[in-house]
Amino acid sequence: MFTGLIEETGTVGSVAQGPMTDVWIRAAMCAGGLALGESIACDGACLTVVEANDRQFRVQASPETLRRTTLGDWRPGTRVNLERAMRLGERLGGHLVLGHVDDVGRVLERRAEGGSVVMAFSLPTALAPFFIEKGSVAIDGISLTVNQVGADRFMVALIPETQNRTSISQKGVGDRVNLEADLIGKYVARLYGARAGSGLSEATLKLAGFGTQS
Repeated sequence: MFTGLIEETGTVGSVAQGPMTDVWIRAAMCAGGLALGESIACDGACLTVVEANDRQFRVQASPETLRRTTLGDWRPGTRVNLERAMRLGERLGGHLVLGHVDDVGRVLERRAEGGSVVMAFSLPTALAPFFIEKGSVAIDGISLTVNQVGADRFMVALIPETQNRTSISQKGVGDRVNLEADLIGKYVARLYGARAGSGLSEATLKLAGFGTQS
């Protein structure tokens, strides 16, 4: 379980293709010691440390991970958002993130607005029911607030801190990103879909108290 608050951005050192894809990632967090078998969210995908030293760690990705995420795009030098699994009792500053990427979206628009950067992303049809204005989304592992949502796109605003501490500032129009819909929204959708037998709508979510303003 993660929070979507990025600890640091690491750098891909090498990628080796095979039955499993092996990736070495250089990161400052290695200096403190990483345990074999621990989970690290890498651009939002929960991966397992299989080897580590004081400068870098190695993870493996299955063909399913390559199909469902942007990991297949990684090359030596690629910057990757990193977050270690949260500990029980810690503050939950972002939102509950599983590290299970739901789908891949693309950057549709990018523009400056004051000190922030507004970005629009494509919204896969299967994920649309889980997105509401002022709800949460994890983009490349970053916990962000949905400012606007349409039938096939959504928008977020990046404050300077997010721009400086994550790799999303390097994304341009057409680039792919990992998307994980809000965990609570998915459970609400499952519950109401089972009761109604006809799926979920934004109106149904609002009736349940989600997306409304007090």
